[in-house]
Amino acid sequence: MPKSPYDRIAPQYDKGIAKFERWFLAKMRSQVLNQLPAEGRVLELGAGTGLNFQFYPDGGRGVATEPSREMLLVANNKKRPDRVQLVQSCAEFLPFADETFDAAFATLVFCSVVSPERAFSELRRVVKPGGAVLLLEHVRPNGLLGRLFDLMNLITLPLFGDNLNRRTSRLASANGLEVTNVEERFWGILNLITCRV
Repeated sequence: MPKSPYDRIAPQYDKGIAKFERWFLAKMRSQVLNQLPAEGRVLELGAGTGLNFQFYPDGGRGVATEPSREMLLVANNKKRPDRVQLVQSCAEFLPFADETFDAAFATLVFCSVVSPERAFSELRRVVKPGGAVLLLEHVRPNGLLGRLFDLMNLITLPLFGDNLNRRTSRLASANGLEVTNVEERFWGILNLITCRV
């Protein structure tokens, strides 16, 4: 697998995001995982350093994927349910059979996915029909703030591979997922997007 831009920031990632976790992200992560089915096999896309593991149900089972080897090394040292495996994989090419999972989720992932269209196609393939797909993403807000994000994207995309101006709920819908709810926070910058396969 090619090197990820997140490999170099993996050792500092948790420290860099710690304030946001305390202020609001931890609560939003918990809100996402609380919507997952209590029973069933779950897929996490882009597990990063494992910041979601603390919110997994005790009996949780499934797979947490992450393209960055270095992020996975950090995640591997965090407590997680015994039946949750770590797998190095990108969202666009998931190494799982069709209809393997009862649900899937991603938090702050689709900003850096190279091909969201391909990733949504893969989610439709590996999640059972009727299964939930939950996304917590920063997105392009409306109005003047959206134009500012368009300008900032000219810097963040080449530097970090981070798209500040993605319209993730539109992309999910356009690529075959049924978007059932979009909850906007912080002037529309953060979205909790609920979908069905």
